[in-house]
Amino acid sequence: MLVVPGRPHRHDVLIAGGGLAAGVLLRALHLHGGPPLLGLPASLNLLALTVMAGAVLLRRTAPMVALALAVPALVLDFCTGTLITTLLMFTDVVYAAVLYGPPAAARRIPLGSELVSVLATAVTAATWHNPQVLMIGIGIALVTVAPAWTGLIIRNHRDAAQAARLRAEQTALLAEMDRDQAVAGERARMARELHDLVANHLSAIAIHATAAQTLDDPTATRAALGVIRENSVQGLAEMRRLIGLLRDHKATGEEEPAATPTLDGLEALVAQARTNGAASGLTFVLDDARPPTGPGARKPPAPVELAAYRIVQESLTNALKHAVPGHVRVRIADESDGALTVTVRSPYGDRPGPRAPGSGAGLVGMRERIALLGGEFDAGPEPGPDRSVWLVRAALPASGKEEQR
Repeated sequence: MLVVPGRPHRHDVLIAGGGLAAGVLLRALHLHGGPPLLGLPASLNLLALTVMAGAVLLRRTAPMVALALAVPALVLDFCTGTLITTLLMFTDVVYAAVLYGPPAAARRIPLGSELVSVLATAVTAATWHNPQVLMIGIGIALVTVAPAWTGLIIRNHRDAAQAARLRAEQTALLAEMDRDQAVAGERARMARELHDLVANHLSAIAIHATAAQTLDDPTATRAALGVIRENSVQGLAEMRRLIGLLRDHKATGEEEPAATPTLDGLEALVAQARTNGAASGLTFVLDDARPPTGPGARKPPAPVELAAYRIVQESLTNALKHAVPGHVRVRIADESDGALTVTVRSPYGDRPGPRAPGSGAGLVGMRERIALLGGEFDAGPEPGPDRSVWLVRAALPASGKEEQR
């Protein structure tokens, strides 16, 4: 397939035009190398000069074509009385062929120029026994080897710079991807914390507010308003704690916010759910089957303990929203393999009366928490003939992925 060279670079046009003009001037002043050889007319060195100038025009756009034109032009120039401008333009063509040519040519041209220099020097020494043979060899090397290796060195520096720039761009891209993933992960964590902290209180407020609107009993309305106030105050306290966690306490000089919830607070959590669910006919029972804690007892890692607390909290919130009247049983136990299991059973079915809306974010958040710790999670109707129990079960390893990191 024929490749049409592109438009010559303006610098190449200047080099070719300047070399051609200088060569014509030297030829007019009879400043050339010597008499022609092989009976060729001396005027042919102007043809060699013109061809070499044309090769210079192609040095960037078609470097291998330029080299193919420059070699016979140099031979013709040598046989018809050498012009110094033709030699100089030839060195530029060799340099450009190595610098702009394909990688294979960049490797072969320096080696080929060395071989040509050695062979030319050896043939000259064998036919002409004169110490000036060494000077001729040096001259041939300056015309062929020096520009070839100069082009190769500059090409290697250029390739190294491009590789470094590419690595820098890739590093920047990876850093940006890591930053985006870190931001997305932090946003997901904040969303889970916000949901877990506030959803329980807002669900109780919504249920009791609806009940207060539908019941025409001052005593019941007063009790519902009391529950609403209590959950509002607790929700505000939780929101303040979350805001405290999000603040830069080092920059503001504030102390670290309150500690994260632990399994020791499950009893209070269930008691609160028991109060909130009284109007809905729900009773809540905590079954803590873990061995008694003592000075030598092993506590689960903080991420595992927090995840278990949040699983119970969200399960109780879902029970307040969706469960039918009945018993809600929370069980937490240590398994023989060291895993911590959390099981919440709540009555499942069509619920009469007020119901708080749900978005499905609770189950998503619980599943994400367990996945981050490398545990197992399952939620849905308990298998059975009547499917009247909604079962939430989570198995948390003794040392989760986050703790290992």
